Amino acid sequence: MTRSFACDQATLRRDRLVAWLVDHAYPLWSRKGHGPDGSFHEKLDQGTGHPVPGSRRARVQPRQVYAFSMAPSFGWTGPATDLVRRGLDAYLAQYRRPDGLFRASVTMDGRPLDDGPALYDQAFTLFGLASAAPVLGDIARLHGVAVGLRDLLIAQCRYQGGFTELPQGTLPLQSNPNMHLFEAALAWEAAGGDTGWTRMADGIAELALSHFIGADTGALREFFDADWHPAPGMAGRIVEPGHQFEWAWLLLRWGRARQRNDAVQAGLRLLEIGERHGVDPARNVAFNSLLDDFSIHDHSARLWPQTERLKAAVLAAEITGQADFWTVASHAADGLLRYLDTPVPGLWWDKLSADGLFTDEPAPASSFYHIVCAVAEFDRAVRAAGK
Repeated sequence: MTRSFACDQATLRRDRLVAWLVDHAYPLWSRKGHGPDGSFHEKLDQGTGHPVPGSRRARVQPRQVYAFSMAPSFGWTGPATDLVRRGLDAYLAQYRRPDGLFRASVTMDGRPLDDGPALYDQAFTLFGLASAAPVLGDIARLHGVAVGLRDLLIAQCRYQGGFTELPQGTLPLQSNPNMHLFEAALAWEAAGGDTGWTRMADGIAELALSHFIGADTGALREFFDADWHPAPGMAGRIVEPGHQFEWAWLLLRWGRARQRNDAVQAGLRLLEIGERHGVDPARNVAFNSLLDDFSIHDHSARLWPQTERLKAAVLAAEITGQADFWTVASHAADGLLRYLDTPVPGLWWDKLSADGLFTDEPAPASSFYHIVCAVAEFDRAVRAAGK
């Protein structure tokens, strides 16, 4: 298969995904996905598209800010800027603690529920601020908020280039929150942030290359002891295909920007591991988890790994020029599109069982970020290829 034909096939999938966003997802979530105070709902019902009452997690709010900040780039002409502004204002008012860290969740009416400051939530706060700043034309103020939070994290949990859980000393250490801090630092670099974001990104990338990724297999693990060695027991053996793809995408970005071929090669190896060992060809989906010997640990397949498979494949296609990666991107897009075939257009299924059945449950807002980011990267790469 020629590169041009493979890219053309991928372009057809890109067009379907962009149309789904513009025609269905953004209109639905802009109408039903937020409350009168601007904060975003956690879930929409599969049968009606109406919001499902419940508490609201911190991680969902900045993810939705990001999702709507990207809407104009796809050609959606709805009130994206207003949704970003009101959503971010509500988040800063309801989730920021007196010490400057962000609590884990609030009640439906915005009262504190879980005051714990998870590192994962701080990472998405930084990412949401970076996403909103250019859209709102308020880079200086929002950068100041982000730098304040970054400095708190550096003071409280910086460790060997990366970050520990909050409070420091909590075990096991995890690669996943560091991955999202890496993503946030790169987002602030792109938004014109200070050199502190470059230092943060570089430190996490080096930690990933030296500790998160095993020298023996090239696979990236999830849980670690206090010295960034794999955690004891089963936890230290977990290898998630979705995170192989997600780290592949980030390391490919960073490696290209820093002219670090070792990072590019590590990213390509992660993509290879995810594709070879973490994808079920019968269902054409990336499943949830492996063990460190690449045996299957959890054969169920959530939505988000499909989006990360797509992102990694299109960036690998762009960097290497190899047609095979465009073919992988098309397969990943086909897998993702299965999850978007719902009774109410604009929603999605989150969980696919090992026997190929979707779990009938409300659509989680947290997945919108994954979908939007994947389609944005797909669209960017296709355009860069001249399609």
